[in-house]
Formats: sequence, C-alpha cells, structure tokens
Amino acid sequence: MRQLYIWVILLILAFGCANKAKNEPQDSNVNSATPFSIEELKKRTFRFFWDEAYTDNLQIPDRHPTLRFSSIAATGFGLTSYLVGVENSYVSRAEAADRVLNTLRILSNLPQGPDSSGVSGYKGFFYHFLTIDQALRYKNVELSSIDTGLLMAGIISAIEYFDLDNDMEKEIRQLGDALFRRVEWDWMYVNEGKLSMGWRPERGYIPASWDGYNEAMVLLIMAMGSPTHPIADDAWQGWTSTYEWGEFKGYEFLQFSPLFGHQYSQMYIDFRGIQDDYMQQKGIDYFENSRRATLANRAYCIENPLQFIGYHENQWGLTACDGPPGLDTLWNGTKMRFMQYSARGASALRVRDDGTISPTAAGGSVPFAPEECFAALKYMWENNYENLVGEYGFKDAFNLSYTFTEDTKEKGWFDHDYLGIDQGPILIQIQNHQNEFVWNLMRKSPYIKTGLKKAGFKGGWLED
Repeated sequence: MRQLYIWVILLILAFGCANKAKNEPQDSNVNSATPFSIEELKKRTFRFFWDEAYTDNLQIPDRHPTLRFSSIAATGFGLTSYLVGVENSYVSRAEAADRVLNTLRILSNLPQGPDSSGVSGYKGFFYHFLTIDQALRYKNVELSSIDTGLLMAGIISAIEYFDLDNDMEKEIRQLGDALFRRVEWDWMYVNEGKLSMGWRPERGYIPASWDGYNEAMVLLIMAMGSPTHPIADDAWQGWTSTYEWGEFKGYEFLQFSPLFGHQYSQMYIDFRGIQDDYMQQKGIDYFENSRRATLANRAYCIENPLQFIGYHENQWGLTACDGPPGLDTLWNGTKMRFMQYSARGASALRVRDDGTISPTAAGGSVPFAPEECFAALKYMWENNYENLVGEYGFKDAFNLSYTFTEDTKEKGWFDHDYLGIDQGPILIQIQNHQNEFVWNLMRKSPYIKTGLKKAGFKGGWLED
C-alpha cells in the first residue's frame, strides 16, 4: 500500500512538472537574457568606445570584432561618449580627461600633407578610415568632409566639457581648439558654392557635393562658424534651396530616407525651438521634422508592403547598416536584392528595404519619439537577445527573412559586428533625451552659435 501511495505521488509530481514546463515560455533567448534596461544598454554601448579604442593611437575601430581600420567619425563619437561615461559614473573625470587628452595629442601629431600615402590628413581634414597600426590613410579612401566634421563635433563637446583650471583640462581646450581652427573648410568649398564631399590626392575633389537635406547640417554650421577658414555666409541659403519637402505615410516633412540623416546633426545641435527661414515658413523646427521622419519610418515598417518577417510596431527601423551576404532572389514573387552594407531607408524620395533592421534606427531617434523607440529597443533586446545582444549592447543589424544559407535557415541573419558610427547615436541620443547633456555642452560653443546665426537661425535658446 505504501509503495502504491508513493507511485501515485510521483505520477502526480511528474504530471505537474510536465504541465508546468509545457505552459511556461519556451523562448530561451528571453529566459537567458539580462533584463532590458536603458541604463544597461547605455553602459554596454559606452564600453565599446572605452574598451576598443586602439591601444597605440586611441582611434575608434570602424567595427568590432572584425578588424579592418579605424573610423575618424567614430573617434569623434568616442570623444563625446567618454563625457557621457563621466556623467554616468562609468569612469572618473580624471580618467576621461586623460583619454581625451592623449587622443587629441595623437590627432594633433598625425602627419598631414598632399601625399597619397604616409599621411593621415591634409588641410586639417582627416581621411575617412585610418590604418589600425599607425593611423595613416587606409588604401585610397577619401579625405572626408563629413567624417572630419563629426570628429570636430566630438572635439568641440570635449572643449566645452573640460572647463576646469588645471593643466590637463587647459591642454584639452588648447589642442581641441587648434585642431578645429586648422580645418580649411573654405578649401573644400569648391563645387558651385557647395562643400565637396571629399578629396583624393590621385584625382582631386569628389564631384559630389553636400546639398539636399541630410546628415551634413552640423558640418555646414561648423564650417560657417569657423574663426579661421569659414565658408560663405550665404552657404546655408544655397543648402536649403535644394531641399525636398513631401508627404510619406501620413506625415509631411523634409525628406531623407535613412534615419541616420535625421540623427547625426541632432546628436550635437539642439534644434528644438530654433528656426531658419525655411523651417519658419513650414511652421516647425528640425527636431519636429526628425520626429515625423522617425514615425513615418516606423509606419512604413508596420505596413510592411514587402511582407518581411518580424516587422511590426515594436520591431522596426531602416537606416545605413550592415546586411546579410548579397543575394539576388525572388521574395514573395518579386525580384529582390538582399544587400550587404547599405543605406536602407524609406521616404517619399526612395524606399530601400530588404528586411534588415538596425537597432540604431530606434536608438538614435529616442529624443524624437521616446515611447515608440524605447518599446522597440526593449522588444528587440528581449526577443533576440542571444543573437543580437552582446557585451557592447546591440550588434549592428539583423534580418529574419534571410534564411538562404545553412547558418541562417533556422533563425535568419544576425550581424556579428558592432559599428562605431551606429553605436554612437544610441548612447549620445539616449543621454540627450534624459538630461540634454550633449546639447547643453554644444550650446556653449561660440563656433556653433556663430554658425547658426550666420545661417539665419533665430529664437529659443539661441537668443537667451
């Protein structure tokens, strides 16, 4: 009898355990994940810049763990990220000052000149990518105006942050100011009154110029505000004359397809409440424009006209990012090109979509639509943790529709790299949303204020 009783109890326990296991969530990605929090995401993203700066020259890698070259724009984002690190007590002010100072010393001493090799820049500009070991021009990349501009934005943020009266912080201000003043913006202002996108010693100026609305607003503002080599005072009017206003997914705004173009300049300049002539006529500011662009991008993904797997209200975001191995195929009866690195996006100008989502699209847009962006970050973190999240936060991109190879047929394609220029917007824009940290630093810069006023911006903080 006793044995029968024990067997009954064991059967009941076994049945209960089986039912419990059956009814509990079976998504191992969710169960094994570190719980999502904004602070966890910020801290991990910061560690990318702090841990992965190259030991010998402190430049920030274009990507990790793949080792190719450093990115001069990512180095600019890194300089600002160090300040965010102090703000959040990830590192001390002294540690960040030491890192920034040594970075600026290296940048100041890197060779400049017209030669095609053995140099890092020319006329104060830097080459887009630099070699890992010596921080010299990588292969035949261009002397980049926008990437130099993003580096200079990072330098200005450091100048304004390190304001104490001690030798280390004085030298930061002196070196940073000298680096900014030596950039010959007017030398790059050559294409029918527009800034060229770059220059190569082998062929001269790149024919393409900065026009139309895009990520280069901060570049033009700094070039106009330079005390040593400013571009023409009417450069902004020429810039806005090429704008394309339109309607997309129920939102009217200044069109540009990838979300990074709506993010980069606003990582550094607070456009809330200030207007140039163009935006005054439209009755909004550039911040509101980016809000509409973000929501339109999300609305396109929710509509999902190409029926890619995984698109919905909390999983969206098209911007420039990595992609799966290139492949031409049929998708739902339509010819489709799955792209590698590409500027994905959606606007009235163009839709470029192959099912690849990048977390930086939502992460870099947090100030514009915080509720929608935080919901997307949380969902992507919790539902793709094992494949998309690592020691430095979100990896660059993923595509659940790409299942054409042995290692993707079960789960889709997930990037294994982090990209410096996509990590920066996540950290910096979340911090701006929380306490306007970088915006407030840049408000103090005489170069930013001068450039904005020359461009005709009025109102708000600019007149306080």
